[in-house]
Amino acid sequence: MARRSFVALVAFLALGLLVFANHADAKEVKVGFVDLAKVFDQYSKTVEFEKSLEEKGKSKEAERNKLVEEVRKMQDEAAVLSEDAKAKKQPAIDEKIKALREFNRVTQDELIKERNEKVSEILADIQKVVEAYSKQETFDVMLNSRMLLYGNEQLDVTEEILKRLNTKQ
Repeated sequence: MARRSFVALVAFLALGLLVFANHADAKEVKVGFVDLAKVFDQYSKTVEFEKSLEEKGKSKEAERNKLVEEVRKMQDEAAVLSEDAKAKKQPAIDEKIKALREFNRVTQDELIKERNEKVSEILADIQKVVEAYSKQETFDVMLNSRMLLYGNEQLDVTEEILKRLNTKQ
């Protein structure tokens, strides 16, 4: 929360400086804004990645369910055994449970790592397109719509950024 407030304050001060500088040298400042959340969510690369990640998740869930079923089967078999036989079977059950926990941990780490890498790649794509568009259209300032308290719809370039991103591939 404090970080957001700080970022908002910095953006407000920067915009104030731009307005002051605008009056000082009578140069008009061209400002635009982008709804980055919308761009991220509707970028075709994001949509494709989310589908891919969901499929991987389902595949890993099937593997996990198989391990869970093996543990249950072993536990059910042990339930009808004598105390001696149960004691002998328990280390194998414990080992299978340990393998299940390790599978869960490794799978979660892999999926999180893959997601983070892809999100970074997608954000870099968005950044490049926003920068190129801003330079091409001679914007002096391009803001994230989350930083705005108000923005005239004419300054919103979200759809143009989305169009460029999705045709760029």
